[in-house]
Amino acid sequence: MAEEFDGPTRSAALALMAQYGHDAEVIAVMRAAEYAALGDAEGLAAWDDIIACISSLQSDAPGDGNLN
Repeated sequence: MAEEFDGPTRSAALALMAQYGHDAEVIAVMRAAEYAALGDAEGLAAWDDIIACISSLQSDAPGDGNLN
C-alpha cells in the first residue's frame, strides 16, 4: 500500500507520472539536484518527498505501471 503523502506532493508526483511516465522519477531527481546545487534545503526536501511518492505509486501500480 502507498505511503500517505500530502496533497501537493501527491499532485506533483501524479503530474510528473502523467507527463513523463516511467521517467518521472528521473525527472524529479534532476529537479532535486537543481535545488541541492542552489543550497535550497527546503526545496530539496520537497523534491525528495515527491521522489518517494513517485516510487511508492509506481511500486503499487498494477501491470506495467503506465497510468495511461
